[in-house]
Formats: sequence, C-alpha cells, structure tokens
Amino acid sequence: MPKVTISRAETQADFDHARSLCNAWVDWQLKVFPEYRNEIHKVFEPVAYARTLAELPVIHARPKGAILLAALDGQPAGCVMYLEMEPGVAEIKRLFVDESGRGHGLGQALLTEMFAHMRADGYKTVRFSSARFLTHARSLYEKVGFADIPQPPDFPEHLRGIVYFMERPL
Repeated sequence: MPKVTISRAETQADFDHARSLCNAWVDWQLKVFPEYRNEIHKVFEPVAYARTLAELPVIHARPKGAILLAALDGQPAGCVMYLEMEPGVAEIKRLFVDESGRGHGLGQALLTEMFAHMRADGYKTVRFSSARFLTHARSLYEKVGFADIPQPPDFPEHLRGIVYFMERPL
C-alpha cells in the first residue's frame, strides 16, 4: 500500500511542487473538458494565472493561510490552499489531486488536514467556489459536509452559469 503524507508547504521546493500541481490542474481540465475551454481560459487567463502562481507563498502566507501538499510514496500528488476571505471565514483554493494520486483518498485527506489547520488558525467557517462540470469534486465536498450557498451579488455575469458556491462550519 502506498504511503500517503500531508504537509504544509514551507520551502521553495514545496512552493515549486504546488505551482506544478496548479498548472497540471488547469492542463487536466483542458484535456478532460475541452467543451469548456473558453470558460477555463477566462478563469485561468495564462498571464494572470502565472502571476498568481508566482505569488502563492504571499497569497497563502501564515498565519491566515497555508498551502498543503499531499505526497504518495514521497512524490507530490495533490495540493489544497486556503486564505482569509473575511474575519472568521477561510476560502479554499486549488484543491487538486494528480491523476497518478487518485484512488488513494488524497482529496479527502487534504481537506481533513486543511480543516484542522483552519480551526487552529481561528476560522469558524470555510467557503469556496467551483465549476459545475467538476462533478467528482462536488461529490467529495458534499461528503465532507459542504452545502450550497448563493452566489455573491458582485460575481461576474459571464461565470454565473458555470460556477457554484458552498460553505461548511469548522
């Protein structure tokens, strides 16, 4: 049975692994959902996304955020990140398990570990948004206790039909 580990990203190598997984996440979406190519490129516009990935250690800096990495037999296989959305409320970003790591419970393990970190950081609630076409992810979110919430009133009109929002208490 493969060895699964979850750790907080702290070194440059960790952040590089996180960036690589984030790029793999977008590539995977484009490969599996070619019919949503335009929508994916709107959300992950290449130049803006590259800037976001460069800033991951700042965006998710301690003590209000973190980047967690999952490894399978020592090889990076998944990630999840969070940051403060508002006082007491954290937002999940970029949960992804590489195809090589699927089937080992890494997604749920990443979320479970992240919830523990969020509680330790003083958060009471966690929220996120995701694409409706990522149905396998929605099943996982429901399994760990997330429920639908309304879209924010200022959410961009061009994404309203393809994005949903969820929340759960910590």
